[in-house]
Amino acid sequence: MARTKRLLRYWHTLRHLRPVQIFWRPWFHFYRPKPNLRPAPSTRWPSGAWQIPAKRRPSLATPREFLLLNRRERLDEIGWDNPAIDKLWVYNQHYFDDLNAHGADNRRDWHLALMLDWIAHNTPGHGSGWEPYPVSLRIVNWIKWSLGGGPLPIECVESLAVQSRWLTGRLEWHLLGNHLFTNAKALIFAGLFFEGSEAEKWLAKGIGIINAQLSEQILEDGGQFELSPMYHALALEDVLDLVNIMRSHQATLSSAASQCLQALEQRIPAMVRWLKTMCHTDGEISFFNDAAMGSAPSPFELYQYASRLGHHSSEPLPALVRLPDSGYARMVAGEAMLLLDMAPVGPDYLPGHAHADTLSFELSLGGQRVLVNSGTSVYGSSAERLRQRSTAAHNCLVVAGCNSSDVWSGFRVGRRAYPVDVAVGEENGRFYAEASHDGYRALRGAPRHIRRWEFTSNMLIVEDTLSVPDLPAEARVHFSPAISVAAEGADRGLAILPDGTVLNWRTPGTTAIIETTSWHPEFGLAHPNQCLVLAACQGQARFELSWN
Repeated sequence: MARTKRLLRYWHTLRHLRPVQIFWRPWFHFYRPKPNLRPAPSTRWPSGAWQIPAKRRPSLATPREFLLLNRRERLDEIGWDNPAIDKLWVYNQHYFDDLNAHGADNRRDWHLALMLDWIAHNTPGHGSGWEPYPVSLRIVNWIKWSLGGGPLPIECVESLAVQSRWLTGRLEWHLLGNHLFTNAKALIFAGLFFEGSEAEKWLAKGIGIINAQLSEQILEDGGQFELSPMYHALALEDVLDLVNIMRSHQATLSSAASQCLQALEQRIPAMVRWLKTMCHTDGEISFFNDAAMGSAPSPFELYQYASRLGHHSSEPLPALVRLPDSGYARMVAGEAMLLLDMAPVGPDYLPGHAHADTLSFELSLGGQRVLVNSGTSVYGSSAERLRQRSTAAHNCLVVAGCNSSDVWSGFRVGRRAYPVDVAVGEENGRFYAEASHDGYRALRGAPRHIRRWEFTSNMLIVEDTLSVPDLPAEARVHFSPAISVAAEGADRGLAILPDGTVLNWRTPGTTAIIETTSWHPEFGLAHPNQCLVLAACQGQARFELSWN
C-alpha cells in the first residue's frame, strides 16, 4: 500500500512536467562546461540615463559581516560556502544585494573589498556561488552598482565576463519559471554592459528567452504566474530593471530588443496594479503560497521605481477587485480589507512555490492585520517547511487531516486542488464570494469543499460545506500575533487588537478551541500566534467575526 501511494505521488507530480524540463534535467546534472577565462570584451557606455533602481534593506552589518534572512554571520568565520549553513542563506551571501541597498553609497569601500574577496575565494565553476541563479543575480547587481557610479575594478570586469560565459551553458531550462527569466535578465545586462560579437550573442539569447516567456509568465491581469505575491514583487523588479537598462542603451538596441522593451513597458501598469491589489493596508504583501517580507524590495520602493521610469500609479483601486487570470480577489469595506484565494496552486508544470492554501483568505482592519496565513520562514525539505506549506497552516478547511494539495519534499506537489464555480460580487450592500475545490477527491466519496464569504464594513462570515458530511473536518482561522484571542463560551469569544479595538467571534452550530501556532513574516522569523479551530458538524462550519 505504501509503495502504491508513493508511486501515485510521483505520477501526480511528474505527469505535468513539460518535455523540455524532462530533457534538460539530466543534461544539467551531468554536463559541466569548462569556465572560459579569456579576457573580457570591452565595455560600452550607456547612451541614455540610468534611473536609481529599487533599494533593498542593507545586508552588510560590518565590512565582513552579513545580516541575511535574520541571521548574522562573519565571513572570516564561515567563508563563502559553508555546508553547515542553510543553503538559502549561502545563496543570499553570493547575491551581493547590498550593492544596491539603502545607504550603499556609504559602503562602497566595503563592497569593493568584498567583490575582490569573492573573486579570490570562489574558483570559477565551483561551489554554490557558481550555481546559475546566484550567478544571475550577482551579474545584475554588479552591473547595476557600476551603472550607479560604483568603481568596478578590472578584476570584477574580467570576472563578469567569465560568469556570463558560464551562465550561457547553465541556463535553467529544467526549472523554467522565475529562474529562467532571471537567467535571461542577467544575459541582457551582460550583453549591454559589454560590446562586441560575444556580448551581442548574450544579448540576443536573453532577448529571445524574455520574448518567449513574458506572455506566459506575466498573466493578463498582471500577476506573475507562480501566484506568490513575493515572487510577483521580484518579477516586477526584474521587468523594471530590464526597462531601465534597455532604455539607457536604447540607441544601440536591435529591432528585436526594441520590441522586447516595448512588450516589457506594456506589462508594468498591470503588474503594479496587481501588487497593490495583493498588499494589506500596512503596505506590505499578503501571504499566499511562498511569501515573506524582505526578500524583494518593498512595494513602496517598487512603486517609486516604476514612477521614476514614467509609470505613475496614483489611481486608487475600486472597492472590489477580481484578478480573473490569477484567481485572487480583494474587497474593501470601510476600514476593513479582505483578500481571497480562489486560485490554482500555480502552473501545473511549476508548482514549487505552492502551498496547500486553496480558498484561504486574509483580513486587515485599519492598518492592522487580523487574520493571517502562515508565511514562509524556511526553504529546503525540513518538517517545518512541510508544516508551513500545509493546509492547516492557513485559513482553510482541513479534511481527515489531509492537505488540500499534496505538498511534499521542499518544492513538490502531487495531487493538487483545482478551484471551480467561482463567483464574486456585491448585493444588498454586502460583498460576497463563493468557490469550491476538488483537492480532497482521493478521500472516500470524493468530497468537494464549498466555501462562501460575506463581508461588510463591520462583519465577516465564512461558511464551509463538505459534500461528504460524515468525514471529519475542521476549519482553521489564524489571528495575527499582535491580537489576543479569548473564549467566552464554547462557540464565542473576543479578539482584541493592540489599540484596544474589540472584535467578537462566533462559531454557531459547532464548538471551537484556541491553539497556539506560529506566523512567519520573514525568512528566519517565527512569532507565536493563536489559531481558532472549528470542528465541522455534519459537513458544516461557520465562522463569524464582527467589529464596530
